[in-house]
Amino acid sequence: MRPSGRAFNELRLVSLEPAPAKHAEGSCLVKFGDTHVLCTASWDETTPPWLRGGGRGWVTAEYGMLPRSTGGRMRREAKSGQSGRTQEIQRLIGRALRAVVDMKTLGERQILIDCDVLQADGGTRTAAITGAWVALDQCCRWAVENGIIKTSPIRDSVAAVSSGLVNGAPCLDLDYDEDSSAQADANFVLTGSGGIVEIQGTAEGNPFSEDQFLALLALAKEGCVKLSNTQRNLSVTG
Repeated sequence: MRPSGRAFNELRLVSLEPAPAKHAEGSCLVKFGDTHVLCTASWDETTPPWLRGGGRGWVTAEYGMLPRSTGGRMRREAKSGQSGRTQEIQRLIGRALRAVVDMKTLGERQILIDCDVLQADGGTRTAAITGAWVALDQCCRWAVENGIIKTSPIRDSVAAVSSGLVNGAPCLDLDYDEDSSAQADANFVLTGSGGIVEIQGTAEGNPFSEDQFLALLALAKEGCVKLSNTQRNLSVTG
């Protein structure tokens, strides 16, 4: 039995609230259980200097945790400097989103994604990627509706979820208690059509087997299908 009482293949309660931020071209408040992340997407008519003149756009992301997103207050990184973890996560979010965007259709513009963790209980990066795609989709639809671009550059959805070995058993979508005691854990970034964007997997003690890895992958695929369906329903109705 998992500490939360969930089945081994059960996601936490997932909520994707579209457009919570009044001024952003796209936004989403994503909740994976007690992990809550505010994702916004901002349209920018400029492109990074190294891309100018090439007819291609860019999507990039910033990530941060608010001081009381965890049990104890952490210092704002604006004062203390970004940690290696923060830099690694925001680069992951950017890579995940760029994998499903046609940069030529976007043109010489960029979309800036901000993911701010309001409350953390494990899986902040996976929640951020899932919510960031909703914000990105809204931003692109805003640009089409306002005649800035003719068609959306988004080619597919992308979502992310964790899975790991908890007490030797494969489990989906680990919360903090499970993640902190797991024998192995992995983050899977998958497209709505089933493509693999990125896998981050680590053994916390003894190595895990290929069969165990495939079991974790199967769980992640199952979870991402559910997340992708939720994203796409918002894309149609939002």
